[in-house]
Amino acid sequence: MFKFVPVFIKTKALHTKEITKLDGGQFYNCFLTGAAKIFDNQNYLNKINVFPVADADTGTNLASTMRSIVETTVVRDNLKVTAIAIADAALAGARGNSGIIFAQFLYGFSYEVADKEKIDVLDFVLGVKKAVRYVYESIANPVEGTMISVIKEWADFLFAIKEKHNDFHSLLANSAKQAHKSLKETTKKLDKLARAKVVDAGAQGFVDFLDGMIGYLKTGLIPNPETLKSVVIEISEEHINLDDITFRYCTEALIQGKNLNKEKLKAVLDGFGDSMVIAGSKNKMRIHIHTDAPWLLFEKISDLGTIIAQKVDDMVLQNEIASNARHKTAIVTDSSCDIPEELMEKYQILCIPLNIHFGDTFYLDGITMKPEQFYRMLDSSPVYPTTSQPSYKEFFNRYNYLSTHYDSIIGINLSAQLSGTWQNSVNAAGKVSEQTGKIIEVINSKKVSCGLGLLTIRAAKALEMGLSHEEIVAYLPMWVLKTKQYAGLKTLKYLIKSGRIDAKKGFIGRLLGVKPIIEVDKNGLVIPFAKPFSQKRSRKRILNEMKKFMKGKRVWGYAITHANNPESARWLAGGMEKLTGKKPEFIQQATPVLGVHVGPGVISLAVSLE
Repeated sequence: MFKFVPVFIKTKALHTKEITKLDGGQFYNCFLTGAAKIFDNQNYLNKINVFPVADADTGTNLASTMRSIVETTVVRDNLKVTAIAIADAALAGARGNSGIIFAQFLYGFSYEVADKEKIDVLDFVLGVKKAVRYVYESIANPVEGTMISVIKEWADFLFAIKEKHNDFHSLLANSAKQAHKSLKETTKKLDKLARAKVVDAGAQGFVDFLDGMIGYLKTGLIPNPETLKSVVIEISEEHINLDDITFRYCTEALIQGKNLNKEKLKAVLDGFGDSMVIAGSKNKMRIHIHTDAPWLLFEKISDLGTIIAQKVDDMVLQNEIASNARHKTAIVTDSSCDIPEELMEKYQILCIPLNIHFGDTFYLDGITMKPEQFYRMLDSSPVYPTTSQPSYKEFFNRYNYLSTHYDSIIGINLSAQLSGTWQNSVNAAGKVSEQTGKIIEVINSKKVSCGLGLLTIRAAKALEMGLSHEEIVAYLPMWVLKTKQYAGLKTLKYLIKSGRIDAKKGFIGRLLGVKPIIEVDKNGLVIPFAKPFSQKRSRKRILNEMKKFMKGKRVWGYAITHANNPESARWLAGGMEKLTGKKPEFIQQATPVLGVHVGPGVISLAVSLE
């Protein structure tokens, strides 16, 4: 278990027991010590997290929010300017109910606090008091006995004693008693907390933060900021109680725009789920909601502003992994695999999404954008979409999470020759393996779409048959070589738009009515294979080539992907079943990421030999 041990250093400014004025630097130092307290207690906060959903992530979420503040805040001497910078950093990095509520409290304080280089106790108290309203307004259905109750009761107490103190240490030290009292009373206010015999986790985190601030005001010592920037964010090993999951996906987004309307955003989100929180300003808002349809939700909110960040966690899958992991080895792939959701769930395969960009707004492939939405937008959007790989951080977080539940991990990603996805996966796996001691190996599938999906399913079935991590990793390079993949395109239009082929050659091809067949070769490159002049000829040619490939050999399995071309998919499946006597491992609509480059009408077949 990770244990954060902060290294404290003296601040440059001479510290006195009485600080009657607080500048921007001192205010930021209070945050550093508060953040250190959160980092130190994050595992405990995860353990006591039972409301609104017992998903054991309050400590993780608050720690992530704190690290964003530490990593990105630009500190100024002016307190108002620094408070705004802290609030912006918190909003950008906020996670979960607790993180977003805390970010909203900071935003309210930064907006309401006096515009001064230094503030006194009265300025601070009035800023805190006014910020409470922002917290309550951010939550669709505020529930007392949680973090918001402690913040409100603490703010009321500060206001009541404001005349008795003129220095910040005595003010906050005195008010901390009320904060601890309010925290203790959360257990009595909520049945869930009473049954679990715990206090509210978010409220505990807020009080921990307050205790950290007081530590700086008392001693003048702060934790080394560089140490805080490299702190490990813990992932809980606890599982979610399925009875608490009313909606499957914990969904968050950061929206940017001009004159964003919170009421309009609330109206759009209303009916999509529960646990709704909206934080931020007219220029930038962060939302949190539990929903069953994040892809429909993002389609609605994309009209209100530019989506610059988003996160979707599948709480049902997380619960299955935490409480009912089928094997000691996890299988991880990316969204270009095109594996149907029911097979992902059956084999507990974790899929990391690639990104689709329509201008400045981006979506998570297959999660916040489904194929049917994508193809509607493809020809109507004023800008042509682009794609990008999952970030190193995304892979790191997923591997770090899985390392708490599995002995080892096998990653299988789309061809390294087609994307940087594999490299980010390799780099993150190496770092997590170094930190945790878990074995994590990442395989270059040298395939994409149904070819990648077929190899991933083969690895998952091998686990079901009892093969070990080492055996599967040893077999995978051979399975890659024994897997062939072709794709038939309806038009060259989208290859030209995405920049995959030269426009002049593409123009000539369109004039000739070419319906190209491409092959994913043994090196993982996409190469032209044939140039039939109709889709019927194209799919017949693909089937004939696979017949040659399979001749005299035993077929392990095959899979088919299509983009709005179910008729061709059924035709290929019928032909393959006659040749092999086997049903396909899956037939699936192609992911939007593939659609960006090849457009609708594509049909792809992958075959893997024994």
